[in-house]
Formats: sequence, C-alpha cells, structure tokens
Amino acid sequence: MNIFHMSETIKPISIYLAGDSTVANCPKHEAPMAGWGQVFQQFFTNELTVHNEAKGGRSSNSFIEEGRLTKILDSIQEGDYLFVQFGHNDQKSYGTEPFTTYQSCLQQYIFGAREKGATPILLTSVHRRKFDENGFVVNTLGEYPIAMKQVAKNLDVTLIDLWKKTKVLYETLGVEESKSLFTIFPPDVEENYPDGIEDNTHFCEKGAFEVAKLVIEALREQNIPLIKYIKE
Repeated sequence: MNIFHMSETIKPISIYLAGDSTVANCPKHEAPMAGWGQVFQQFFTNELTVHNEAKGGRSSNSFIEEGRLTKILDSIQEGDYLFVQFGHNDQKSYGTEPFTTYQSCLQQYIFGAREKGATPILLTSVHRRKFDENGFVVNTLGEYPIAMKQVAKNLDVTLIDLWKKTKVLYETLGVEESKSLFTIFPPDVEENYPDGIEDNTHFCEKGAFEVAKLVIEALREQNIPLIKYIKE
C-alpha cells in the first residue's frame, strides 16, 4: 500500500522594504557599496519575494511625500509584510522630530499596511561606525531609535532592534576589523573609488550580508511566521 504525504502548501508572499541608503539597492557605479536589502532575497526560498523600495537620502517623511509609500500600498497584498527602517535622514533639516513628526510618519506606514491586511515590522536604524576612546560605539542617531521603540510598543508592532544588534556587531569586531563592513578602501583597490574612500555609514557587500543576517536572526528569535521561507 502506497502512502502519499501531502506537503504543506505555502502561499507566495512578499516583503516590501521602505528605508534609506543603508537598506537600498546601490547603483553599479557605487559598488561594492550595498544596502542590506540588496542581498536580503538570498536568504529566502522562491516562495517569498523581496521588493526593495528603499531609496538613498530619504527620511520617513520624504519617502511619503514622494509617493513611495503609496506605491507600496498600491501593490501590497493581504499576508505580505512591510519592513520600515528610517532615522538617518530624519535627523537632517528636511526630516522630522523624534517624538512628534517622526512618530506620526511611522504610524502612516503601520496603518497603511494593516488596512491592506499586511503586517508592518519596524526596524531601528543601524549604527554608523563611530567609536569612543574605549572602543564602544557612539550613538549618532539621537532619540530616533527610542521614538521608534515607543511607537512599536504603543501600537503593538513587531520591532527588530538593529540599533542594538549593530552596536554588538561593531564592538565585537572592534575599531579596525569593523571597517571591513563599510565602504572603506585605500586608493587603487576598488575600481569605483580610485582615490580611496572612508564611508562609515554605508556598507560594502560584506557588511550588507552581515546586517541582513542580523535581520534573519531577529525573525528567528521572535518566531515570526516568515521563518518558514528562510533557506536552511
């Protein structure tokens, strides 16, 4: 007697990423600079599609003002996920204030996703690479990570604390080895940076993979249903 086992049918879903340059797909002329969203698809099976809508230089409000959130909400479906990571550019003159306009903008992402039957997930900003004299990471992000945590708590939204996780990552590697995560190269090493570059904000491909791994780690830690799509 033959016994057939029916495999579980997994509904194809999508993750939409809204964020800044630390998440975005970087153009070829900036390689090997890369946002973590650029490599995120590689961690998942074909049943899940990552749509990286993050854009360099955008804040939580400018992303909305340019119609980028509307574009996502026009496409997102019930059962999909919206990952939101902003903060770096919210600090700038065209940005937001942590506990007022920033939080109001985050609510638009959250409510917009929920209205479409999708699940919002907030991600605190990644640290810039800046150390004090004792080898500890210096917070350059002001109160934006704390403000996001407050929104997540108040609205019962899943939070991935990349602010905390990248601090641990950088400090574990140390002042010198942490350079390997960023777009930091001496002259005549990378074709796109013949004069060399020292960028302590934007990741290189290695750094993008390491931060993406932190996101995957957080999904597993919190037992988010998305883990069924993660490659073994």
